Amino acid sequence: MPKRSAIPPDLPVFAGLPVSFVHRGGGASAAVHVGGRLGFGRLPVVCVPGHVRNMSDFMTFATAMRNLLGMDWPHVLIDLPGRGRAGWRADKTQYTSPQDAEMLATVLKALAIDRAILVGLGQGGQVIMALGAIRPSTIAAAILIDAGPLTDPRGLVRQRTNLGHVLSSRSEVQAVGALRRILATDYPGRDAAALDKLAARLFVTAGRSRPLPLFDPALVERLKGFSADDEFVPQWPLFNTLATASLMLLRTQLTDRLRKEVFEEMARRRPDAVTFTISDQGSPALLDGADETGAIADFITYVQKLKG
Repeated sequence: MPKRSAIPPDLPVFAGLPVSFVHRGGGASAAVHVGGRLGFGRLPVVCVPGHVRNMSDFMTFATAMRNLLGMDWPHVLIDLPGRGRAGWRADKTQYTSPQDAEMLATVLKALAIDRAILVGLGQGGQVIMALGAIRPSTIAAAILIDAGPLTDPRGLVRQRTNLGHVLSSRSEVQAVGALRRILATDYPGRDAAALDKLAARLFVTAGRSRPLPLFDPALVERLKGFSADDEFVPQWPLFNTLATASLMLLRTQLTDRLRKEVFEEMARRRPDAVTFTISDQGSPALLDGADETGAIADFITYVQKLKG
């Protein structure tokens, strides 16, 4: 059985997101929230968060999709193992994109979803590409946000440093201050209250002497092998696993995860892809603007007509 998460299941950040659990061999489990109505000929929208992230990153997006596509449009939000309310992996070496893709495939099978529109933030997009390597027929379309065949090592190092700094905080005041400074870089112009709401997606700080992460700290340990000056080789074969899927590519203007030149090369290799840049924010994308959510809704409608 998977190790139980130390995260309280009734946190305000998860309000309105009841979950069920899908288990897979090897002691892995995912927490799954299903909204709308599966079936009825509509392609479900399946949302996959980033490296240490959880389904709360998609709450605003899910609301926007209900408003734009209808209350019954099916959508699935997932906490992969080690994140949010999912179980933690006993074998920490299994925190990899291929293993997460196997878990994602298990979730789709458990929900009897044969084909879906997959939305991935950051590493969630890499998980979708890894799914394309093992279950390409399940991906009717992919929406990749700050995700591609090459992750900027500078972003990985910054994430490791920032998360380590917060985890080492010795008081609520210290943790809140650190989180506000970190988030203000990615979301300029947001006030303290807005930044605190974003921080609550990753850490519980209120009334605590030390912040409680909403993820297995072993995920941060997995980033220790990277340096900012590393030169990664783009994994274009991984990107090519989505060759038969309709594709939408989004990049946040301030991201340090996906270099602009890589994003442009992705678009060059897939001239049929819809592209969009989200202004004045970094990773993960908040998906709270009318322009980007409207563009995504239009793309989903197009794919439904094409492949539904």
